[in-house]
Amino acid sequence: MRDARGDMTQLVAARRALPRMAGLTPLAEVGLDVDLVSPYQISCGAPDGPALLSYNFLDAPTARARRAELARAGYLPAMLFNRVLDAALSLAGLARGDIYLTHSCHLLPPARSATVPRAAIDASMDAVTRHELASRPVIALGRAAADACRRFGLPHVALPHPSARGLTAKDKARRLADALLRAHAGPGCRRPAHA
Repeated sequence: MRDARGDMTQLVAARRALPRMAGLTPLAEVGLDVDLVSPYQISCGAPDGPALLSYNFLDAPTARARRAELARAGYLPAMLFNRVLDAALSLAGLARGDIYLTHSCHLLPPARSATVPRAAIDASMDAVTRHELASRPVIALGRAAADACRRFGLPHVALPHPSARGLTAKDKARRLADALLRAHAGPGCRRPAHA
């Protein structure tokens, strides 16, 4: 990789070259092989500043069924994950363009909430994600993302996944907003002019 964060062209090539794993689908097979590491980066692709690390993008059937919307916006606004993220950004005075969002696994599972094998997470983390996250403040969303950060020695702040049960959407949004504000105040980050 050319710089600490990795060149986007090389990162995309590394994502495309991930080994096939039983039951998991690459973005190309659902028509979402964009020239970014993840379609999320259509809206959440800030070149610097904090990075959010989620478990995975989506399940393959949803990605196929909603391909046109995902190719346009990069995400599904009605999903709980995105409602919590949008609320957190609003509370923090930030926009999607002020953050970077990526995943601990860049292959799509066969069903919503399906478990992704640790080998698939580690392959994605090793080939792609650890390079994306280098020198950024990282907010790991959920246990799987935080565990992947620990295995790869990435400093991070661990938060509940925005879709996790046990807390209200408002509580999860507040925690995420606070973490985003702390990350933007840290070394190497600048507060967006509109915030």
